[in-house]
Amino acid sequence: MLELTMATVSGADAGSTAGMTMAEAPSAPGAVLRVGRDASMCRLVTPEDWLFVSRVHLEFLCGQDGGWQLTWMRGSQAEPSSEVRLMVGEYAQPLGYGATVPLPRGGSGEIVVQDRTAPRSVNVGFYHEA
Repeated sequence: MLELTMATVSGADAGSTAGMTMAEAPSAPGAVLRVGRDASMCRLVTPEDWLFVSRVHLEFLCGQDGGWQLTWMRGSQAEPSSEVRLMVGEYAQPLGYGATVPLPRGGSGEIVVQDRTAPRSVNVGFYHEA
Protein backbone atom coordinates (compact mmCIF):
# COMPACT_ATOMS: atom_id res chain seq x y z
CA MET A 1 0.00 0.00 0.00
CA LEU A 2 1.15 3.52 -0.79
CA GLU A 3 -0.43 6.37 1.15
CA LEU A 4 -0.09 10.00 0.04
CA THR A 5 -1.00 13.22 1.83
CA MET A 6 -0.83 16.51 -0.07
CA ALA A 7 -0.84 20.10 1.17
CA THR A 8 -0.59 23.20 -1.00
CA VAL A 9 1.27 26.01 0.76
CA SER A 10 1.66 29.66 -0.20
CA GLY A 11 3.75 32.30 1.60
CA ALA A 12 1.22 33.37 4.23
CA ASP A 13 0.16 29.77 4.95
CA ALA A 14 3.64 28.35 5.65
CA GLY A 15 3.40 25.87 8.51
CA SER A 16 -0.33 25.37 8.07
CA THR A 17 -1.84 21.94 7.43
CA ALA A 18 -5.31 23.14 6.40
CA GLY A 19 -6.64 21.79 3.13
CA MET A 20 -4.74 18.50 3.17
CA THR A 21 -5.95 15.79 0.79
CA MET A 22 -5.15 12.10 0.87
CA ALA A 23 -5.00 9.19 -1.56
CA GLU A 24 -3.90 5.57 -1.32
CA ALA A 25 -3.45 2.60 -3.60
CA PRO A 26 -2.64 -1.09 -3.04
CA SER A 27 0.86 -2.27 -3.97
CA ALA A 28 -0.43 -4.14 -7.02
CA PRO A 29 1.56 -4.15 -10.28
CA GLY A 30 0.41 -1.29 -12.51
CA ALA A 31 -1.33 0.67 -9.73
CA VAL A 32 -0.84 4.40 -10.21
CA LEU A 33 -1.40 7.63 -8.31
CA ARG A 34 -0.87 11.03 -9.93
CA VAL A 35 -0.49 14.61 -8.66
CA GLY A 36 -1.21 17.63 -10.85
CA ARG A 37 -3.74 20.23 -12.00
CA ASP A 38 -5.88 17.88 -14.15
CA ALA A 39 -8.64 16.42 -11.98
CA SER A 40 -9.60 13.93 -14.72
CA MET A 41 -6.16 12.27 -14.51
CA CYS A 42 -4.93 12.99 -10.96
CA ARG A 43 -6.09 11.68 -7.58
CA LEU A 44 -4.40 14.62 -5.81
CA VAL A 45 -5.26 17.90 -7.52
CA THR A 46 -3.50 21.24 -7.08
CA PRO A 47 -5.12 24.66 -7.70
CA GLU A 48 -5.79 25.21 -11.42
CA ASP A 49 -4.05 28.60 -11.43
CA TRP A 50 -0.79 27.18 -9.99
CA LEU A 51 0.86 26.96 -13.40
CA PHE A 52 4.22 25.89 -11.96
CA VAL A 53 2.51 22.49 -11.56
CA SER A 54 1.87 20.54 -14.77
CA ARG A 55 -1.48 18.96 -15.58
CA VAL A 56 0.16 15.67 -14.55
CA HIS A 57 3.24 16.59 -12.53
CA LEU A 58 4.13 13.55 -10.41
CA GLU A 59 3.35 9.90 -11.06
CA PHE A 60 3.66 7.12 -8.51
CA LEU A 61 3.71 3.71 -10.22
CA CYS A 62 3.79 0.26 -8.65
CA GLY A 63 6.12 -2.20 -10.37
CA GLN A 64 5.86 -5.97 -10.83
CA ASP A 65 7.67 -6.57 -7.52
CA GLY A 66 5.25 -4.40 -5.51
CA GLY A 67 7.79 -1.58 -5.19
CA TRP A 68 6.76 1.99 -5.96
CA GLN A 69 8.62 4.52 -8.09
CA LEU A 70 8.19 8.27 -8.48
CA THR A 71 8.46 10.08 -11.83
CA TRP A 72 8.52 13.83 -12.39
CA MET A 73 6.52 13.86 -15.62
CA ARG A 74 7.73 16.15 -18.39
CA GLY A 75 5.19 18.88 -19.17
CA SER A 76 4.55 20.93 -22.28
CA GLN A 77 7.50 23.27 -21.60
CA ALA A 78 11.15 22.47 -22.35
CA GLU A 79 12.19 23.93 -18.98
CA PRO A 80 10.17 23.41 -15.79
CA SER A 81 8.69 26.26 -13.71
CA SER A 82 9.38 24.35 -10.50
CA GLU A 83 11.96 22.30 -8.66
CA VAL A 84 11.20 18.89 -7.16
CA ARG A 85 13.05 17.26 -4.28
CA LEU A 86 12.58 13.97 -2.47
CA MET A 87 13.24 13.96 1.26
CA VAL A 88 13.59 10.76 3.29
CA GLY A 89 14.73 11.30 6.88
CA GLU A 90 17.81 13.53 6.87
CA TYR A 91 18.41 12.83 3.18
CA ALA A 92 17.24 15.28 0.48
CA GLN A 93 17.64 14.57 -3.23
CA PRO A 94 16.76 16.92 -6.08
CA LEU A 95 14.81 15.13 -8.78
CA GLY A 96 15.65 15.86 -12.41
CA TYR A 97 12.97 16.93 -14.88
CA GLY A 98 11.57 13.69 -16.32
CA ALA A 99 13.55 11.52 -13.86
CA THR A 100 12.32 8.40 -12.03
CA VAL A 101 13.45 7.21 -8.59
CA PRO A 102 12.38 4.24 -6.43
CA LEU A 103 10.64 4.91 -3.11
CA PRO A 104 11.99 3.08 -0.07
CA ARG A 105 9.91 0.06 1.04
CA GLY A 106 8.59 0.40 4.55
CA GLY A 107 9.62 4.02 4.50
CA SER A 108 8.13 7.46 4.55
CA GLY A 109 9.17 10.87 3.34
CA GLU A 110 8.08 13.92 1.43
CA ILE A 111 8.21 15.23 -2.11
CA VAL A 112 8.28 19.02 -2.39
CA VAL A 113 7.34 20.80 -5.63
CA GLN A 114 8.66 24.36 -5.23
CA ASP A 115 7.60 27.25 -7.46
CA ARG A 116 10.70 28.96 -8.88
CA THR A 117 9.04 32.40 -9.00
CA ALA A 118 6.91 32.68 -5.82
CA PRO A 119 6.83 31.34 -2.25
CA ARG A 120 4.45 28.47 -3.08
CA SER A 121 4.90 24.73 -2.83
CA VAL A 122 3.07 21.44 -3.10
CA ASN A 123 4.13 19.08 -0.31
CA VAL A 124 3.32 15.40 -0.79
CA GLY A 125 4.01 13.10 2.13
CA PHE A 126 4.23 9.37 1.44
CA TYR A 127 4.25 6.12 3.38
CA HIS A 128 5.14 2.91 1.54
CA GLU A 129 4.19 -0.19 3.54
CA ALA A 130 6.77 -2.97 3.52
